[in-house]
Amino acid sequence: MVQKKHEIEAALAKEAQDISAGRLKEDNPLDLSEDFRIFCEACRRGDLKVCQEQISKGVNINARDRFDYTPLILASLCGHYEVARILLEHGALCERDTFQGERCLYNALNDRIRNLLLSYDYAKSTNPLQPLAAHITSLLTRDSPKTADIALVTYDETFQLHKFILSARSPYFAKKLAAAPDTTTWKLPQNIPSDALRVALQYLYFAEVSARSATYGLEGEEERAVLTGIDKLSRHLEIPELFESITEVSDRRRLRQLRNEELERGRDQMATWFTNNVLRNKIIVDTDKVSSIRWDRNNSIFADVLLRADDDDENTYDSSESDLTHSSTPSSESTIRNTSGLLNGIPIGPLRSHSRSRSSSRLRKSKKSTLYPAHRAMLLRSEYFLTMFSSAFREAQTTEHLQIITMDCSPRVLETILTFLYTEHADFGLDIAIDVLFAADQLFIEKLKQRAALIISTLGNGSTSTVDPLNPRGETDAEEVLDIYEVIRAGWDTRVHRLEEFGARYIAYRLEYFIDESEFADLVVESARRIQKRQETDTVELVDDIRYYLSERFRLRFEDSGLDEMMDEGKEEDDEFPDVDETGDFDKLHISERGGGEVERFSEDREGELLERDIEAQIAAGAVRTLDGKIAGDEFAQDAINYQILLGKIDTLLENLDLEA
Repeated sequence: MVQKKHEIEAALAKEAQDISAGRLKEDNPLDLSEDFRIFCEACRRGDLKVCQEQISKGVNINARDRFDYTPLILASLCGHYEVARILLEHGALCERDTFQGERCLYNALNDRIRNLLLSYDYAKSTNPLQPLAAHITSLLTRDSPKTADIALVTYDETFQLHKFILSARSPYFAKKLAAAPDTTTWKLPQNIPSDALRVALQYLYFAEVSARSATYGLEGEEERAVLTGIDKLSRHLEIPELFESITEVSDRRRLRQLRNEELERGRDQMATWFTNNVLRNKIIVDTDKVSSIRWDRNNSIFADVLLRADDDDENTYDSSESDLTHSSTPSSESTIRNTSGLLNGIPIGPLRSHSRSRSSSRLRKSKKSTLYPAHRAMLLRSEYFLTMFSSAFREAQTTEHLQIITMDCSPRVLETILTFLYTEHADFGLDIAIDVLFAADQLFIEKLKQRAALIISTLGNGSTSTVDPLNPRGETDAEEVLDIYEVIRAGWDTRVHRLEEFGARYIAYRLEYFIDESEFADLVVESARRIQKRQETDTVELVDDIRYYLSERFRLRFEDSGLDEMMDEGKEEDDEFPDVDETGDFDKLHISERGGGEVERFSEDREGELLERDIEAQIAAGAVRTLDGKIAGDEFAQDAINYQILLGKIDTLLENLDLEA
């Protein structure tokens, strides 16, 4: 329906009044902070690393700067596809019925970015917390595997619930269950209607509630009784937002904002409970003593399983005797268990020290293991655990003491996985990103796997942007921040195409540093062997991707810019570019000071006659060197020559490996 001008103006005026009155939140608030300025500048330049760092700090990706630009508009306007994709994956809004959304679409630099924005319009633009909310809501109706540990009984219905969710979401239940953690049945007064309790429980379990659904099919006194019961439960359970949540809101934008606020509030409550109960009660013991751990099923944090992660082997050696002395001090007690309340049979206090006969220069510390108390209800978000607990495996059996499940990862990685399962929050460093990737792949946690791939492809990109105009030749003095060969193999093993693309782009922008390495040749061979029943006409996927990004690096998109015709003309005239043979070798160049920079060719036997002072004079006059150390007229010629040199080296490598297609 087409609205008239005065109708649009009236709607905008009403929206401004609602925002100023606090009834409505602005989707794109003004942000003048320094972090947001840095974030916008990174989006403008296409710096993936800085973008990811600022997002991890919690910057509002939907805010706008003092020029009324949002980060997504800047990324799409400047043509940075990868940055735009990262912003959309983190919840950046691009809705066609809004001013900023239409502005973002119409400012897109090319069709590729525009199609990306359209693919996220309505279809994928959802709250990032929705998967967590959907899982917790599903626990209300899930019968198998059984994870409920308390029953709420009304006069006509029984609800199977989870103590840790009730404790995290309701201050009333938190106090009651802390006083009586062994409670398995709870009877409610008969004057509380079951329909009212159902609405309250749906709210606690992250479901979307409304008065219409609560009173559906009811009339008169029954409807009034249900609404009165909801009001009583809202005050009794100390969740005042419950009654506000069922209030009908006609404005879709306001309804969406209320829903997002509820999800964020619930996530924060779950995160606080997870930190104070799960992480705070983790146990660090010697690996050989794990079998002696006994944790009663009736415990104060309602855990029903223990997850074990062993320290890496390289961390079990100590190079100085002082560390051993320090480990035997009383301060080591805090590394065993630091919590209040009953310990349920878990050993406390420092471990008894044993005399060691090893040399002080090579002391071996006892290997440590970390045990995390967890709840099967949250572990079910992983298909691995869902299958385990739904089967007849030993880990699925109910025993007097909690089962210990050993995980094939380090404690830091396991803690990251648990944090994601409980809170949907996953911010970790590049140092464990690959380990998290493999662990998430093993546990079939697809979203965490994609998150790990995103961190690797952004933070691992180094200090340069995806297409850095200040450094188009890939020159870098910084030490490499990751093993790119390991990243590419990880992408193959975990079937994450994003890492394959990132690895090819990373190598292409630094190809001169990798092309002569034996490890690179081995990687090319591995890529070729990934094709089953390989034929002579088959190309190597990795090499094809590197060639594509290499052309992007030097801006030689021949089919778009027409530079191929210019280069062909230059070769025919033989006065601007050097000749290139099949092996990628070049005739020698010399730019003489006579004749305004006339280019003279030197044969191999006259190469030694070029004096060093002549080369320095030519470089001072504007000449530049190519990758093979020769002289080029300008940077355009340098780029063209370097591009051909690298392509020639790739062809030579494939020929040596007998992989030419």
